[in-house]
Amino acid sequence: MNNQKIGGIAGIIEAVLYIIGFVVLFFFMAPAMDTDKTELDKLKFVLDNKALFQCWNLLIYVIFGLVLIPLTIAIHENFKDKSLIGIKVIPILGFIWSCLVISSGMIANIGLETVNDLFTENNTVALTSWRIIESIQNGLGGGVEVVGGLWVFLISGYGLREKVFHKALNFLGLIVGVSGIITMIPGLKDVGAIFGLTQIFWFVWIGIIMLKHKTSKVN
Repeated sequence: MNNQKIGGIAGIIEAVLYIIGFVVLFFFMAPAMDTDKTELDKLKFVLDNKALFQCWNLLIYVIFGLVLIPLTIAIHENFKDKSLIGIKVIPILGFIWSCLVISSGMIANIGLETVNDLFTENNTVALTSWRIIESIQNGLGGGVEVVGGLWVFLISGYGLREKVFHKALNFLGLIVGVSGIITMIPGLKDVGAIFGLTQIFWFVWIGIIMLKHKTSKVN
């Protein structure tokens, strides 16, 4: 199997993981986001469904980040640009994003175990600890998508310049990228949902394109 086909499969997997993540979030984990519930009630729901939350974190963060590595490599092989940004910055951003989302998921899962132990002793301390853990997780990649957004944006910009991938896909990528980048602006974190939803289509599209690619054999 050549690198492009591996990358294509990785792209499809990333889209599927996003879809699973959204479905589980809205149909099974909605009480954790219910604004009518107190923060303590939300945490109790999370801890009562700890295994579900940990599996969810494993899929949308840890596995997503691992699959992102071969996808980054495969996408990069399509570009001929030898500039610093073209040959180094774009793939490095992909690898950094991979590390961030993997770390985000692992911190959340380990943090849940710690908070679960604390909850039986002191609810207030457990809630405070969970808020700190959530802040760290969101800072790494659970809420701010600037690194992933910049990665997609640069891929799409260079794709248009070098006529790599379809022009419409690259324009979609620019939209995806911008929606991710602006999540770093205070108060615009919720735009991350747009980033995730539009990136599903981007992952599927780029995955299909690479599955049809004929070159780049694995050594």
